[in-house]
Amino acid sequence: MAHLKRERPYEDEDEEEVPGKVGRSQDTEDKRSRHCPYLDTINRSVLDFDFEKLCSVSLSHINVYACLICGKYFQGRGLKSHAYTHSVQFTHHVFLNLHTLKFYCLPDNYEIIDSSLEDITYVLKPTFTKQHISALDKHGKLYRAFDGTTYLPGIVGLNNIKANDYANVVLQALSNVPPLRNYFLEEESYRTIRRPPGDIMFLLVKRFGELMRKLWNPRNFKAHVSPHEMLQAVVLCSKKTFQITKQGDAVDFLSWFLNALHGALGGTKKKSSIVTKAFQGTMRIFSKKLPHPDLPAEEKEVLLQTDEYQEQMLESNFLYLTLDLPTAPLYKDEKEQLIIPQVPLFNILAKFNGITEKEYKTYKENFLKRFQLTRLPPYLIFCIKRFTKNNFFVEKNPTIVNFPITNVDLHEYLTEEAQVTEKSTTYDLVANVVHDGKPTEGAYRIHVLHHGTGKWYELQDLQVTDILPQMITLSEAYIQIWKRREAEGEVNSHTGA
Repeated sequence: MAHLKRERPYEDEDEEEVPGKVGRSQDTEDKRSRHCPYLDTINRSVLDFDFEKLCSVSLSHINVYACLICGKYFQGRGLKSHAYTHSVQFTHHVFLNLHTLKFYCLPDNYEIIDSSLEDITYVLKPTFTKQHISALDKHGKLYRAFDGTTYLPGIVGLNNIKANDYANVVLQALSNVPPLRNYFLEEESYRTIRRPPGDIMFLLVKRFGELMRKLWNPRNFKAHVSPHEMLQAVVLCSKKTFQITKQGDAVDFLSWFLNALHGALGGTKKKSSIVTKAFQGTMRIFSKKLPHPDLPAEEKEVLLQTDEYQEQMLESNFLYLTLDLPTAPLYKDEKEQLIIPQVPLFNILAKFNGITEKEYKTYKENFLKRFQLTRLPPYLIFCIKRFTKNNFFVEKNPTIVNFPITNVDLHEYLTEEAQVTEKSTTYDLVANVVHDGKPTEGAYRIHVLHHGTGKWYELQDLQVTDILPQMITLSEAYIQIWKRREAEGEVNSHTGA
């Protein structure tokens, strides 16, 4: 490359533009970029920007470049830097700064400006316009990835790094909730949110936004995404409560993630965020303290007359509703097969009709509680309580819940006042998370509705298959997301927190 003039050839950092300084003309830039002879050595099939942006030698995050020939990450581009050494040792010449998105030729160290490289920067940092976002749910156009596979944006497999499928299904479910997705597809939505110094929780917001944009990218190099950086943020922000290497509980993760995301977006009990705008409803909890069962009947009678044992009413917010399954029978049929019991969805929804009472035991006291809904959210999450933990082990209830895919009306679970004020009470299913297998092992998969085509897909790690709606109801559903009809008008897709 001796024919090309080099400027500040061994500088580590990118050259800053200084006001008043005369730079090279655009013509010269174009001429130089056209004469870079190594662009045809770029190997797009090895490029993977889903992993942590660390130098593969020094493990530093600072000033990291991707070699576009072998896909490895190296630090710096100065004379003694790891990227420079790699370029000389392996004659790999084209590098991309993962922070500034600028391309360089090493060891000659000049910037390459060439429009043919735009597809690489788009995969590293996809961007979405408002027009693009508004059209996402209006068609079902298949796109072809660089590796030749066709895929529907949003219906994309997530890599199970070791035992993180419990988190993958939750992330995939949330990526198919349009108002939440649309908010995170535009970085502008949350760029200006101010967080206290040293606050690590905002990392969740940044990484979730990056993951949303990768899942919905119509120009991917491959038809799957690795959630590596997202999950590293989860491990860090949850103080290792949730791990990549150890199976977790999808409901525990969903609950923590929604609350953490709400807080990181500046939300509080009084201040809303896109999370509460999409998922938060309100309910009344009626609670009555019970006398200790071992007390004599006369003492119980006396206690029940006191104020402490009168029914109390509390208004409470919820981000999801927990549905309790009836205890699974232990008997077998004549062929010695365990009978898998079934229960209609409306039976377990009766918990919220304001009449059904349930006993709750704490370490010291017992309470009778009943529940009634006062406000329904645009997107309603059901968590079906399949697991019971006791001192020794976790038990799983295999009861199948029979539910319709569409047209679930929750009108009867509202208070009389809410029945008047709530305009729409009918919901359609948009996501269904399933747990298969034993309680502590087992595996997760998810069914998602593609809004543009109206078709259902099953995703399990990297596998994506289409599925008939009637097959969904045969599964051991664990988490469901339901969309209220006409919900779109109520949650503004681009509302700030």
